[in-house]
Amino acid sequence: MTTTFPDVTISTDRLVLRPFEEEDVTALTEMMNDENITAWTCVPHPYTRADAHGWATRHSHTERTEGRGIVFAVTEFLTQRLVGIVHLQNTNWRTRATEVGYVTAPWARGEGYASESVLAVARWLFREQGFERLELRTAADNTASQQVAQKIGCISEGVLRNAWIVRTQNAAGTWTDTRTDLIVWSLVPEDLDDPDGYGDYGDYDGYDSYTAETAGAVTAAGSAGTARAERADANGRPVGADRN
Repeated sequence: MTTTFPDVTISTDRLVLRPFEEEDVTALTEMMNDENITAWTCVPHPYTRADAHGWATRHSHTERTEGRGIVFAVTEFLTQRLVGIVHLQNTNWRTRATEVGYVTAPWARGEGYASESVLAVARWLFREQGFERLELRTAADNTASQQVAQKIGCISEGVLRNAWIVRTQNAAGTWTDTRTDLIVWSLVPEDLDDPDGYGDYGDYDGYDSYTAETAGAVTAAGSAGTARAERADANGRPVGADRN
C-alpha cells in the first residue's frame, strides 16, 4: 500500500501549487508575520527568517516523504508570487482520509485564492489519489475560514468543544492565549459530483485552518478574512444572524 503522496505540481487557471523552494523564504517570512495568522494559528511569533528557511527547505518536504501529508506553496500563475499554503496533514492511509489546512497572504485575500486552491487539491486527492474523506477544522469565531469551507461544498459535522487555542492582542500589543471551539467540516468525493455544491471561487479568503510542523513548532492555521469575527454556530453561521 502506498503511504506517501507523489511529488506533484497542481495548476488552476490562476494558480500553481508546487513544493516549497528556498526562494520562497522572504515571502513566507512576511506572510506568516501577519497579525491574523498570528491570531488564529500557533506559528511562532515573531516568525523569523530561520523559521521560514527551515519550513521551505526541510520541514514542508518531510511532511510528504515521511507519509504525514503534503504541503503546497500556492503561487500566482502570472507573477509566481507566493499567495498562501495548502497543507494535507494527519493522513490515515488505511481509511484514505486526511485533513486540510490553508493560509492566505494578507495582500492576496479577497481574490478567492483559498477556495480555488483547496478545491483543486480536493479534486486531485479524490480523483487521482483515491481518497474518500477530506476534513477541515475552523475556529468557532473564524467566519472567513468557514466561508471557504462552505464555498467549496464542505458539510459541517459538529463542534469540538474547547479544542483549540487562539491568540488575542491587547492595546499594548501583547498576545494572550484564549481557548475556543473547533467546527469540523468534511468533503467526500460525491460532494464534488454535485454541481450546486461548488461554483465560482468567490471572494472568500482566510488564514485559520492550517496545521504543520514549522521549525520545531506545531502550527495550526487556516483561512480567515477579518482579525476577529463574531462567533459562529456549528453550521458556520454567525450567532444571532438571519439563518434564511
